[in-house]
Amino acid sequence: MNKVILLFKHEFIQAIKKPGYIILTLAIPVLALITIGVVQLFSSLFEPAADELTRVGYVDQVGIFNEYTDLGFIQFIPFVTEDDAIASLLENKINEFILIPPDYYTTVSVQRYTMSREFETPVGKRYAIDNFLTRNILKDKVPPEVIENVLSPLNISVIRLAENGLMADSQNNIGNIIIPGIYAFLLSMALLFGNNSLISGLGEEKESRLIEVLTSSVSVSQMLIGKVLALGAAGLLQVLLWLVSGPLILDLASLTFGGLLANIQIPPNFIFFGVIYFVLGYLLFAVLAVMIGGIVSTAADGHNLSMFYIMAGYIPLWTFGAFISFPEHPIWIMLTIFPITAPTQTMLRLGVSDIPTWQLTASLGVLILSIAIGQFLSVKIFRTFMLMYGKRPRVREIFKALRSS
Repeated sequence: MNKVILLFKHEFIQAIKKPGYIILTLAIPVLALITIGVVQLFSSLFEPAADELTRVGYVDQVGIFNEYTDLGFIQFIPFVTEDDAIASLLENKINEFILIPPDYYTTVSVQRYTMSREFETPVGKRYAIDNFLTRNILKDKVPPEVIENVLSPLNISVIRLAENGLMADSQNNIGNIIIPGIYAFLLSMALLFGNNSLISGLGEEKESRLIEVLTSSVSVSQMLIGKVLALGAAGLLQVLLWLVSGPLILDLASLTFGGLLANIQIPPNFIFFGVIYFVLGYLLFAVLAVMIGGIVSTAADGHNLSMFYIMAGYIPLWTFGAFISFPEHPIWIMLTIFPITAPTQTMLRLGVSDIPTWQLTASLGVLILSIAIGQFLSVKIFRTFMLMYGKRPRVREIFKALRSS
């Protein structure tokens, strides 16, 4: 037991001293605080300037577009001919102009002339031009209030009810996915860092033959337990720092940015499940890393092999857009239960919808079972192949060794 503690202390200190670990641990909280501070500084130093009036000329070849020319910060100025509009544009009297052709009713198309280099018409200007044209077309056909109703965007507010029919305490808000989404990304990075550190350590010790010295002093199980627990504790320290600093940064960001951030609600039990899924996710990745470290001769070879399950762990982040659009699709249940994707997918789902108890139970159960089986196999594989150098064993040789042991 004393040997395990000594190994734990050594590996833990070595892990937290690495520049990559320090940067990954502090980068997000520090960058968030710096961003908030810079925004507050500029907000206090500079008064918001008044929005500049944009003058948009138009050549009406239809003959009906003569009203609603003042739409807030965009003013429409009529011109008789296209040449007059071009001359005003070149003299900077207008910012741009549109040509409304005589067949507009059939083509529903206008030409926009500008001296700016643009890929496409900005959304704000497109909306203003469409607003101007629509209002003039409808002005003699429907009452003004109907025009306003047609042009106003539809506002749908969603109210979530609890099982008793009353309004639920926590309401769905697109902002609620921000914290789980950021944490899911950081969780993936932490798992990647722990995996790479474990594989690098085992690979370097095999390359330098240091592992022969270690196994002469401690058993394989003691060595692996010390390494896994040390890197796990370092990773858990990262996660706890992120989880503790998250609410503080969120409060500061809400005061600075307001709006969407002001309505963010951290999902219930988020910190609890955040820690649980990190611990289980790390242990799963650790036993896989031990398997890889046992059969490879170099750290580089181990990193190449580990990419298969590392990339699989990022699937929830790659499919994040589809998850937001279709949060109830059965594929997300599969990713919640599948052990490699379970930690990240569960954290994302906590910010979007409720997760049934049976799914959480299945997810945690499969994770724990996978860790137990992986731990049993990883120790056998590592003990069998740890002193093998040169050519990597084939899959058939690994299965044969496991059966014989």
